[in-house]
Amino acid sequence: MEPPDQLPPDAETIETIARATIAGLPRAFLDHLGEVVLLVEDFADDETLDALGIDDPYDLTGLYHGHPIGEKSSMETGALPDRIHLYRRAILDEWIATGVGLTELVRHVTIHEIGHHFGLSDADMHALEATVSDQ
Repeated sequence: MEPPDQLPPDAETIETIARATIAGLPRAFLDHLGEVVLLVEDFADDETLDALGIDDPYDLTGLYHGHPIGEKSSMETGALPDRIHLYRRAILDEWIATGVGLTELVRHVTIHEIGHHFGLSDADMHALEATVSDQ
């Protein structure tokens, strides 16, 4: 058995980093994230990968399921809550391959998926990421 300090970060570790990232967002964003569910799974399921045309599950580190805030309708009923999925094994693979710090990588993926919730452009997502990493 490997010593505990040699084990890869588990789902709880990834979730803790993601929740700290969310907690560091400006209040204007936090006020609109209350109903969004955060899920950490090892990989995306086959149905999700097929729908996205992705063959290798290691190619998907995160995914937002839902409608951006600007596209929501008060007429929608019975819909599942919006969800942010973080895929732990793909994140760990990228972490090892790139040498980027785990916290920085999870922060990046989390903010990217939150950006989809708000309908942000890539430039806006990078600007938002800078505000969180500066805190």
